[in-house]
Amino acid sequence: MPCEPDYLANIRMFENLNEEDRIALANVVDELKVPEGHLLFQTGDPGDSLFIVRVGQIELFIKDTVGQKIVLHAAQPGDMFGELAMLDSGPRTATALALMDSEVLVLDRDDLILLFQRKPEAALNMLASLSGLTRKADELLRTRVSRNVNEEMEVQSTLLQRIADWIAWFSGSMPFLMINGGWFIVWIIVNTFAVGIAFDPYPFGLLTMIVSLEAIFLSCFVLISQNRQAEKDRVRSDIEYEVNIKAELEIGHLHEKTDRIYENMMARFSNLEKQIALKNHAPE
Repeated sequence: MPCEPDYLANIRMFENLNEEDRIALANVVDELKVPEGHLLFQTGDPGDSLFIVRVGQIELFIKDTVGQKIVLHAAQPGDMFGELAMLDSGPRTATALALMDSEVLVLDRDDLILLFQRKPEAALNMLASLSGLTRKADELLRTRVSRNVNEEMEVQSTLLQRIADWIAWFSGSMPFLMINGGWFIVWIIVNTFAVGIAFDPYPFGLLTMIVSLEAIFLSCFVLISQNRQAEKDRVRSDIEYEVNIKAELEIGHLHEKTDRIYENMMARFSNLEKQIALKNHAPE
């Protein structure tokens, strides 16, 4: 049913229209009541109109490949939604759910053209709404795609943990072994054959203490690095689990699409057979 012109005066998108324009637009704009819990449209439905919330609250959400619900926006009175599918004549990209008893205004493409002809500034409100949804989509894409375990651990690591990782890596390298071997040889030669300058004679008690302290600290750094590696392995396991779930759900969706295609084909074949049978039995 058409809406009342006075309704349009309270909607942000139409507040700058004069009385004559509001009356003209009210004759073509429909008002729709949506009860609580009702789905206004679902993802994949054909879209030929946009909606403006007059009363209530409409939640727009999608479900990712893991089946988790992602809330894109909760449209409040005066907010517009559903314009993307109407503009490009594509399917709905989200699902609209009434969180409470709501009333929405429904505009199709002809209504929108009439509005823009009478008030070109109204197009800016639509562009602002689209840009807001685009920003939210960008943020969701940034935070919900499959994670890179190395980048995530790098972001979460502290300076001390990065130093411990480097020390643990260097202590297991050939340069570290060569440096320690050369240092031990020089120390033993100096304290064994260099008479008069020996500062740690046999059995090299100072060297033994230094090596023991080195082993203690290196073992601590290695344990810190191993703990970090264990955390990284847990994150990697979680990511692999998410990827497996996504792959499983994608396969399930492909099966559903295949079944729908098969059902549609069988329905069309059945209709064709009926039409052919009617033509064959039709009197000449």
